[in-house]
Amino acid sequence: MWSKRDDMVVHDKEPFNAEPPPGALAGRPLTPVEAFYSRNHGSFPDLAPATWQLRVDGLVDRGLVLSLADLHQRFSPRTEVATLVCAGNRRAELMAVRDIPGQVPWGPATISTAEWTGVSLADVLAAAGPAPGAAHVAFLAPDISPAVDQPYGSSIPLTKACSGEVLLAWEMNGEPLPPVHGGPVRVVVPGYIGARSVKWVQQVTVQAEPSDNYFQAEDYRLLPPDAEPAPGRGISLGPLVLTSAILSPDDGSRVAAGPTEVAGYALAGEGRSIARVDVSLDGGRTWVQAAVEDPPSPWAWQLWRTTVVLPAGPAEITARAWDDTGATQPDSPASVWNPSGYDNTSRPCIRLDVR
Repeated sequence: MWSKRDDMVVHDKEPFNAEPPPGALAGRPLTPVEAFYSRNHGSFPDLAPATWQLRVDGLVDRGLVLSLADLHQRFSPRTEVATLVCAGNRRAELMAVRDIPGQVPWGPATISTAEWTGVSLADVLAAAGPAPGAAHVAFLAPDISPAVDQPYGSSIPLTKACSGEVLLAWEMNGEPLPPVHGGPVRVVVPGYIGARSVKWVQQVTVQAEPSDNYFQAEDYRLLPPDAEPAPGRGISLGPLVLTSAILSPDDGSRVAAGPTEVAGYALAGEGRSIARVDVSLDGGRTWVQAAVEDPPSPWAWQLWRTTVVLPAGPAEITARAWDDTGATQPDSPASVWNPSGYDNTSRPCIRLDVR
């Protein structure tokens, strides 16, 4: 059994797609399981931990078939704190610029952070022995997408798969991984879009080319605004990009005039960190610097907060994050609009009714 907050924003009941209200993430370095977003392309498979198996095959010297007990007994456990984020996070802001038919209108909370425990995928691959010509590692799960009538699959480069932080995880925040989040075992790929962290994984295949699964070869690809989506077009998404969001106050809410705390998250992406976050009350003409917390790990978001004084009347609050290379966010959603609604890296903005 599993449960979610009663106030989850449910975009689809089947397959289940939901995100928490933004305020549920504010000020929490780790996201409670009941508030963790859920992105699915098919129904949850019914997998019993006692009978679950993982097949490791392809360009390897030794094919493996591993049970959950084998993972526990043959390999050393590892824990990583990592943020997972949907590539469509903050898509609703892009859809307000121009419609994106057939896509889920995700808000700013399709992102969550957990402490994941399992074994390093690198250790399992070392036991199998990647063979000459190996360059990618593909994952396959049993959940079937009715839209494309095939199981969910994805892949990552072998170099990433052999970095120690990529996990075959069986615990989330110190508890057995629930089915809604991929239990009994899922892949966790820190620093990459959530689509590469395949839930309910049953097969790991080492191969020369990226996966030809629909969700790698045709979906989760970034196109320029004037392009038409088509098979194989666009840039295949992988490593995360710089983004931020305002989690509190809620966009469109009524607040009292006077000092108001503004809080959110910022995420720099693989190999980078957030250097600063600024907040503006006048559309970006002037800015105040927010306090930014240290990340709970190199693979996690950084929470930020500041206090501003709001006069009565309509108010607009904008934020911008900078990473440690000096990169910052584009001015508006219009500047990053694309036909699939991925990678909204623009400055977040909320509007309030101040009384």
